[in-house]
Amino acid sequence: MLMGATVLHGAAALAQDYQAAAQKWIGEEFQLSVLSKEEQAAELDWFTKAAEPYRGMEINVVSENIPTHTYESQVLTRAFEEITGIKVRHDLLQEGDVIEKLQTQLASGQNIYDAYVNDSDLIGTHFRYGAVMPLDDFMAGEGADVTSPTLDLDDFMGLSFTTAPDGKVYMLPDQQFANLYWFREDLFTDPDLMERFKAKYGYDLGVPVNWSAYEDIAEFFTNDVKEIDGEPIYGHMDYGKKDPSLGWRYTDAWFSMAGSGDKGLPNGKPVDEWGIRVEDCHPTGSSVTRGGDINGPAAVYALSKSIQWLKDYAPAEAQGMTFYEYASVPTHGNIAQQAFWYTAFTADYAKQDIPVVDDDGNPKWRVAPSPHGAYWQEGMKLGYQDAGSWLLLKSTPTDRAKAAWLYAQFVTSKTVDTQKSHIGLTFVRDSTVRHESFTERAPKLGGLVEFYRSPARVMWTPTGTNVPDYPKLSQLWWQNISTAISGETTVQEALDNLARSQDRVMERLERAGVMAECGPKLNPETSAEDWYAKAEAHPDWLAPQRKLENEKPMGETVAYDALLDAWASGKAMPDNM
Repeated sequence: MLMGATVLHGAAALAQDYQAAAQKWIGEEFQLSVLSKEEQAAELDWFTKAAEPYRGMEINVVSENIPTHTYESQVLTRAFEEITGIKVRHDLLQEGDVIEKLQTQLASGQNIYDAYVNDSDLIGTHFRYGAVMPLDDFMAGEGADVTSPTLDLDDFMGLSFTTAPDGKVYMLPDQQFANLYWFREDLFTDPDLMERFKAKYGYDLGVPVNWSAYEDIAEFFTNDVKEIDGEPIYGHMDYGKKDPSLGWRYTDAWFSMAGSGDKGLPNGKPVDEWGIRVEDCHPTGSSVTRGGDINGPAAVYALSKSIQWLKDYAPAEAQGMTFYEYASVPTHGNIAQQAFWYTAFTADYAKQDIPVVDDDGNPKWRVAPSPHGAYWQEGMKLGYQDAGSWLLLKSTPTDRAKAAWLYAQFVTSKTVDTQKSHIGLTFVRDSTVRHESFTERAPKLGGLVEFYRSPARVMWTPTGTNVPDYPKLSQLWWQNISTAISGETTVQEALDNLARSQDRVMERLERAGVMAECGPKLNPETSAEDWYAKAEAHPDWLAPQRKLENEKPMGETVAYDALLDAWASGKAMPDNM
């Protein structure tokens, strides 16, 4: 009896320790939350109790190295351990290294990590190979006792990105960011520059709606304005070095912005922005001669414009830069606009004492919807959105997977998510972006908060489920596209080579029969004309489109205030867009 009383007393003291730890973290770190302090305490108390069978365990998880995950690794792991008794080693690696570890575990079955944060771009891969645990199945089965009653999946903005063709959620979003249009609002509202632009082009200097206007603005700043305060000014920024990051430049929806592929959200159907056609969930080809669109006129136009703008309107050194080298260039103050700007850069672009922030700490820049190309039509996606998401593999022992699932839910919980989002500005919860603290901070973030509160956010989406093996196919892009940038091949030749390379990979996957679900079944090659005619005859198809007679229609712009008004009224775009 005495021994039993001692054990009970020890358990009670331990419970008090966990409750005290929760109160400490609520009071010192998680003061910003969509929950009241009482609701936070209740949510954390659930984590404490659910973690009891796994106390003393040490689990290993991994993600790419961005500020959001740094905060998780350095701060939230400590909070989680003190509140649950589970120790977490949260490794931070470059994105490519995360994928390498993931592929190794998938191939070997050896449990390297207990959970991964990887881009939802791999959703088609994970769904088809059958090695990933569908979270819907896990939450209803083995993981039911460790699934938080306050998880609130409907609150996650990017859940459609992590849902496979079988209708099941495979990944839980942890952070997401879009690529939007970025521009120097102080220059665009300068009366003299506005007058000069309208005199030359016949329409107002403003946010470009189409690529024609973007090109006109790029020409204007680069070759007409030339200098601001004695320093060179450029109308465009990009990068072009032969490097794996060059692939992201294009797999991240550049072709859909031009109008390649079909209508549909989150991705075009039956042809997506990778130019891959899917029929009954089976990829059937990416070449126009198989019904795809990666080497069709819209894709040729997309890549041609990208190369032209890089060479004509960006600083000369941009052609030799990688993604990591180009990212900070606009903060130097010599770039007027950028068609393809990741909102993950926001915090670095909003720092005081840099040329693109004024003396009061307000950004001189704004973000807006990406302009679209000549082939784009209403109903197509308008850009890319990265969604780093939690993933559980079937090769992970159940107890370790359950402990890791607790951690994944903790770092995305309503208790911590508002504070975490202020660190990384990579919103995943609708409730978070609507928190009053972001209303107060919004003027310092150049339109980011307004965008994520608007219906427009659904038009920016990750790579979708048409891509059957992201790691194998994505490496083909930079290797082939780089030849067009360097002049080794024409744009058409580079994209023909890319189309053949993608189709060869999918042919090998088809022959190998390694996919548990919806593996490739390639169409026989016919002619481009055959597929143009089929698309024109089908009421729901757009791709592949024939070459337009005029790929540079009249430029169109919209006033930035009109965008904000539309977003505030619940519209994705102003009526005139």
